Amino acid sequence: MISERMKKAVVNGSAIRAMFEEGKIMADKYGKENVYDFSLGNPSIVPPESVKNAVIDIINNEPEMLVHGYMNNCGYEDVRESIAKSINKKHGTCFSFKNIIMTVGAAGAMNITLNTILDPNDEVIVFAPYFGEYDNYIANHQGVKVMISPDTQRFSINFEEFEQKITAKTKAVIINTPNNPTGAVYTEEDIKKLAQILTDKEKQFGTDIYIISDEPYRELVFDNASVPYITKYYKNTFVGYSYSKTLSIPGERIGYLVVPSEIKDFEETLAALSVSNRILGFVNAPSLMQRVAARCADDTSDLAVYAENKKILYDSLTEYGYECIEPKGTFYMFPKCFIDDDKEFCKAAKEFRLIIVPGSTFACPGYFRIAYCTDKDTIIRSLPSFKALADKYKQI
Repeated sequence: MISERMKKAVVNGSAIRAMFEEGKIMADKYGKENVYDFSLGNPSIVPPESVKNAVIDIINNEPEMLVHGYMNNCGYEDVRESIAKSINKKHGTCFSFKNIIMTVGAAGAMNITLNTILDPNDEVIVFAPYFGEYDNYIANHQGVKVMISPDTQRFSINFEEFEQKITAKTKAVIINTPNNPTGAVYTEEDIKKLAQILTDKEKQFGTDIYIISDEPYRELVFDNASVPYITKYYKNTFVGYSYSKTLSIPGERIGYLVVPSEIKDFEETLAALSVSNRILGFVNAPSLMQRVAARCADDTSDLAVYAENKKILYDSLTEYGYECIEPKGTFYMFPKCFIDDDKEFCKAAKEFRLIIVPGSTFACPGYFRIAYCTDKDTIIRSLPSFKALADKYKQI
């Protein structure tokens, strides 16, 4: 008999993954070319050639025990140093290998962080709309989620409610910019305001409050949008990163955690994170992909493909009458439904063979998410279906 905790997790299992599976069933029934699956953020573009070349060269020329063996729980020191230098070059920071922990993707980075800082019933603030797995990550480590209502004007931070909901039990605040599901990017002004509020609250309560910045989409921005590097604005910060999107290798499960030296109790925190990597079962990040990441840290896939997809889809949907804030990053779009019931709306979309995700999955009912990380031809062929869906509700 499984635990009561897991019974709840199974019932509340990923709606996005469920829709992805349903999309495969529909594709078998109607033909893949006649089903427009925008459910899962699975990159559609191939990794850069440097990734394949790095894998081949590492396997052929580096010592096997170095490629396939155990290492420090935090990862290979030379890999971490290479990644630190890459971050410093991009963002003007001053990190070394000591500030980097290699992780099993951004999800691994978040879980070892929460495991390290949370005591039972500590509160973790999230800003709706947000990636639903945060609920599980927080619960995994006996934390209590505190949700801030969405700012649907620009999908930034609802600062008034945020300030009101910080308590002496607040241990962490999760931010995700560029944001899944909206594509919004927090401005420098947003980050400065967030940091000032937390600094004031730390003084008020005499506690430490951490920002956990979840950044798998950092490089995926449009129109020269700038994503502020959070460690420059607030010292008690962890930054989780994944190569899944930028290098188009989500199945390889490789990322890292940045821990700035200025963080409270740095040495103790680093030791705890290293132990967390082991006791949560990760032990260490995949060894081969660590070495690949070090070689390809400054490379990306052809991300311009997503910019083109975004323009086609955004221009067409707004022409059809959908209300939508234009994404500044990621490969997601978050239009408003034509009815209040987003689940019913997404169910109706299947009549037109569209697989889209209800906004309530991200704690923001009345909207739906489109993952446009697919080929351009699929987007173009889907447009009549999006128009027909809009027309269905315009006639009511």
